Amino acid sequence: MKDNERPCKSVQDSIVEMTELVLPNDANILGNLLGGRLMHWIDIAGALTASKHSNCVVVTAALDSLDFKHPIKVGEMVRLKSRITWVGNTSMEVKVEVYGENLLTGEVRKTNEAYLTYVALDRNGNPTQVPMLYLNTDEERKEFEKAVRRREMRLKRKNNPEGES
Repeated sequence: MKDNERPCKSVQDSIVEMTELVLPNDANILGNLLGGRLMHWIDIAGALTASKHSNCVVVTAALDSLDFKHPIKVGEMVRLKSRITWVGNTSMEVKVEVYGENLLTGEVRKTNEAYLTYVALDRNGNPTQVPMLYLNTDEERKEFEKAVRRREMRLKRKNNPEGES
């Protein structure tokens, strides 16, 4: 299928917002949300966004970065907001932002941010083409350009894993 025949979707078409409550089983001995549990939730939110964009089952191909800025405590609410930032032929980059909310004080703070790449699969488990991405705002265009640079860095690391010159 040629690009001019590919469907096109906007960023807004596949935004996902998830909410979780941090329970004692989700926390370490300090009462902070376990990083692994948060990574699991981030991957789910990102995969849902990629699936909505592609209308396919997707697999996680890469996690470029995950920054832990603030802990989230037991009893706090976690909000995950994910959106498409870039699409290629079969792959998509998704940004997931994480916010912690103290339900007693109402304080909300951004605690994490992650960029993940997903590949869309057809019914036979083979990579399949995804819709193109229509960018509506300057912010979406800037995010797309940053995603292109992240992809270039990811491909450099993949092709030169030992850091060889």
